[in-house]
Amino acid sequence: MTVKKAPIMRNKLRVEDVLKLVRKNIVQMKPYSSARDEFKGEAEIFLDANENPYPTGYNRYPDPLQWRIKEKLSLLKHVQPEQIFLGNGSDEGIDLVIRAFCEPYKDSIIITDPTYGMYAVCAALNAAPLIKVPLTSNFDLDVESLLDAVTNETKVIFLCSPNNPTGNLLSREKILRVLDQFPGIVVIDEAYIDFTSSASFTELINSYPNLIVLQTFSKAWGLAGLRLGMAFGAKEIIGVLNKIKYPYNVNIQTQEIVLKALDNVNVKENAVREIIEQRKQLAQELLTLSITEEVYPSDSNFLLVRVKDAPATYQYLMERKIIVRDRSKVTLCKNCIRITVGTPQENRNLITALKNL
Repeated sequence: MTVKKAPIMRNKLRVEDVLKLVRKNIVQMKPYSSARDEFKGEAEIFLDANENPYPTGYNRYPDPLQWRIKEKLSLLKHVQPEQIFLGNGSDEGIDLVIRAFCEPYKDSIIITDPTYGMYAVCAALNAAPLIKVPLTSNFDLDVESLLDAVTNETKVIFLCSPNNPTGNLLSREKILRVLDQFPGIVVIDEAYIDFTSSASFTELINSYPNLIVLQTFSKAWGLAGLRLGMAFGAKEIIGVLNKIKYPYNVNIQTQEIVLKALDNVNVKENAVREIIEQRKQLAQELLTLSITEEVYPSDSNFLLVRVKDAPATYQYLMERKIIVRDRSKVTLCKNCIRITVGTPQENRNLITALKNL
């Protein structure tokens, strides 16, 4: 089969152009309208949603569009509330983007290699052909190869920056080249953006209607157990994601706890400062060990470390109830382990164990 290459041109897209990329059946579908979608405002008696009327603290459905959280986030992120999507972890956003734009068995997505594994999983779930483009030897974008891989059927490119599992930021200049030259959806996953001084790409969502930025409450905010992810983009594109999400995708308890966290941003910022300091110290300590061959630069809350024998190191640590990730089978990561930055005591215990290896 001959693969038709897509023409590459500088980005002059309008929102109207991007909306043409949405699957036709999704454009035509009528979304489910929940009771809480239809009613807006304050009331004393709710007899519209077939809820149990006796209070348990959770007998009422949550706000389906989480407006109170979005209003606070809009001030923190300098975007409009309508430019924010909230979902069950970033994974829901990843899944919905593919579902919205990719016709099964036809429209492809491009990912870099190595990168976060859920892009490939969601592509498989949605029967979207997957194209992998390797990163360079220093874990940066190979823009020419990336754009050369684009075909007329390519709808979405996923870029993870800072990247997982390598930990580094991708070149901002190279990402901008992709945004300028690719006419489809560009998703920039910034799950670890809080651990770097680099500016977020959320500041560009008004300039690039095809840009979607993912962030999460799981890392810097310390709320992984709540499963709340964020997506930022043009309000029309966010509207598409809201159209196809499940009606009550973020539960009441998650919304309540996140609202309190947003009132105490200093707690998150203090944790981030401590993690960055510990990251620096841990990297220095790891470099003194005889098993360490390289500690890669990190803009995240983890370190990618090349050791003499990653599988054996992983097994040794696991036997001592210290769990890291063996990434040795991942592209460009032979004999690498990924170590999350822990508390000062956890990091000391790790180093002590490795010294005895």
